[in-house]
Amino acid sequence: MFENEKVVSYSSEKLIDEGLRNYMLKIYNYMAGGLTTTAIVAWFIASSPAILKLFFTPHGYSLLGWLALFSPLIIIFAFGSVMSRGTLKQVQAMFWGYSALMGISLAPIFLAYTGASIARVFLITAAMFGTLSLYGYTTKKDISGWGSFLIMGVIGLVIASIVNIFLKSTGLYYALSYLTVFIFAGLTAYDTQKLRSLYFAGVRNEDFGARLAISGALSLYLDFINMFMALLRLMGDRR
Repeated sequence: MFENEKVVSYSSEKLIDEGLRNYMLKIYNYMAGGLTTTAIVAWFIASSPAILKLFFTPHGYSLLGWLALFSPLIIIFAFGSVMSRGTLKQVQAMFWGYSALMGISLAPIFLAYTGASIARVFLITAAMFGTLSLYGYTTKKDISGWGSFLIMGVIGLVIASIVNIFLKSTGLYYALSYLTVFIFAGLTAYDTQKLRSLYFAGVRNEDFGARLAISGALSLYLDFINMFMALLRLMGDRR
């Protein structure tokens, strides 16, 4: 009797491990696909002068450029509603659309920084992200308490960045870049543990699990992009 119970328990644990592995793999695959889409769109626009002129002028963003810049923000606000009310295909379309629009808004980095430094910073960011995400996935320590502190940090970053548009302080610019790396490094570990916890909380419905994987991929995608941009400002070689 006890042997049978052990067999059932072992089988259940094995199924949970395989399910969790597949669930996390789906999240990372979506995230990698989103980053690839963003990189391809950004490079394509930066490499095409005719298309570049549609979004950017010598004085800054064109009207279409401003629209592309703020569209990802609109999508983020609309994402929650589509997650709960839309179809899985609509959720997927929003994720890929967001990744492409981010590519448009990030196209200027290929004009401002050398290709070698962009590649170097990307690899550094990938190594940092991988280490932090692995920590969030494997640690036994409950880091859910970090959430409110880190979200407050993000809000503070946004406010300080808006203020610095008018102050144009170089010191504040670099201080905010360091803080961005610190805050989104913490969010990478926090978001990974949260996604793992959500699985153990009972994500077994296939459709909802697929939606949650896309939502989780978007969270980790944003963590990666923000860390990358902050590190590029600190370590990138300008043309």
